[in-house]
Amino acid sequence: MISIIGIPLDYNSSHERGPAEAPDKIRAALSSGSMNTCAENMFDVADKAKVEDLGNIEIDGEADGFASIQGYLDGVLAKGHKPLLLGGDHSVTYPILKALCEHHAPPTIVHFDAHPDLYDDFEGNPHSHASPFARIMEKGLANRLIQIGIRTINPHQRDQIARFGVEVIEAKDFSLDAFKALNVQGPVYISLDLDGLDPAFAPGVSHFEPGGLSTRDVLSVIQSIQGPVIGADIVEYNPRKDVNDMTAYVAAKILKELAAVMG
Repeated sequence: MISIIGIPLDYNSSHERGPAEAPDKIRAALSSGSMNTCAENMFDVADKAKVEDLGNIEIDGEADGFASIQGYLDGVLAKGHKPLLLGGDHSVTYPILKALCEHHAPPTIVHFDAHPDLYDDFEGNPHSHASPFARIMEKGLANRLIQIGIRTINPHQRDQIARFGVEVIEAKDFSLDAFKALNVQGPVYISLDLDGLDPAFAPGVSHFEPGGLSTRDVLSVIQSIQGPVIGADIVEYNPRKDVNDMTAYVAAKILKELAAVMG
C-alpha cells in the first residue's frame, strides 16, 4: 500500500514561507478533472486497493514538528506501507529518513534539486531546508546520495560533497544516460525539490534558479529506476509564487509517476 501524506511545514524556509500550503493544492490539481489519475504505465492513484490518502500530519509547532513527522511515519511504516510525502519545505526529508531507516536499511537517495542542501548550518539553523542532506549523511541514513539538476554549488557545499562522497550530476551535465551509468540499485528513496526543474516548468518555488531540468527529464529518470522504491517526497512547492497553478499540476503529474514506480 502506498500512503500519500501531507506535511504542512515551512518554518525552516530561509527565504519565503508558503510551502506549508502545498499539499492540499497538489491534491486539488490531481482531482480537478483537468487530468486523470493514471500514470503513463496506467497505474491508477485512485485505486484504493493500492493507494490511500491519509491527509496531513498535524504539526503542533516548531519544537515538535520533526518528532511529529517521525512518530506519524513510524506507524505507517510499521504496517509495511510506502510513504509518498507532500511537503512542505525540504527540511522534512531528514525526519522522514530517520523514520524510514528504523524499518529499512539505509536507501540510495535520488535527489532532484537546484541546490545540494548540504550546508552544515545555514543562517544559524542546522535544520534549515538548506541542510537536510548534511544531517542525513552525518547520521548514516543513506547508502548513496545521488543529486541531479544541481546548479548552485559554492565552495562550502563542494567541500561537503567531497566529505560525504555525494554523487552529483549537475544540470549542465545532465542526461538520462549519465544517470543510468550510476547503476542505481534498490532500495531507493526519491526526494524531489521542485526547484530542480527550470522555472519555466515550475514557477511556483521560492528560489528561482534558471537553467534547470525539464518535466520530461525528471519523469524519464523516475521511470528508469528499477527499484524497489520504498518512499518519496515532493517538496518546496510554494503556491504563493505559482502562475495559474502550473506547478501544482506538475507536482500532481510527478506524484502519479512516483506512485507508479513505488507500486
